[in-house]
Amino acid sequence: MTKFLLTPLLILFAINLSAQDKLTTFILIRHAEKDMTQSTNDPDLSAEGKKRSERLAALLNEGEVNAIYSTPYKRTRQTVELLAKAKGLSINDYQVNKEEEIDRMITSHAGGTIVVSGHSNTIPWFANKLLGYEKYRPWEDGDYDNVLLITVTERGKLAKLVWLNY
Repeated sequence: MTKFLLTPLLILFAINLSAQDKLTTFILIRHAEKDMTQSTNDPDLSAEGKKRSERLAALLNEGEVNAIYSTPYKRTRQTVELLAKAKGLSINDYQVNKEEEIDRMITSHAGGTIVVSGHSNTIPWFANKLLGYEKYRPWEDGDYDNVLLITVTERGKLAKLVWLNY
């Protein structure tokens, strides 16, 4: 009789354990080069920035992307527009510097791959919160080519970190 009770409990435990240990990958990028000739707080991408957004879409074209998030600024959204179009995804807005936003993304897309487009100060902050410790300082103003791939089971539980440039 014990055998018949133990088997369903072990199955339930295994299912629960695998659900908790889903690896969620974040691809964190800063927006591409902005048009410095525009006298606005919300400029479009420059010609160079548009080329960089094309390279980003090509870089991530073959891989799995389940969701794309961006701050509501033109330059961050334009950086991921081609990728979103290629993947058939909409671009979701997120609020910067809010840990609850990170938790919501992990819960909503557990086991998936999430692209996050932000800024020179918000992407390092986001990465630090995913890692659970302070590793990154804000990036230099002219630094546009970083891509951080961070895989976690939950915020602060790092599985893998890869830093690339494109």
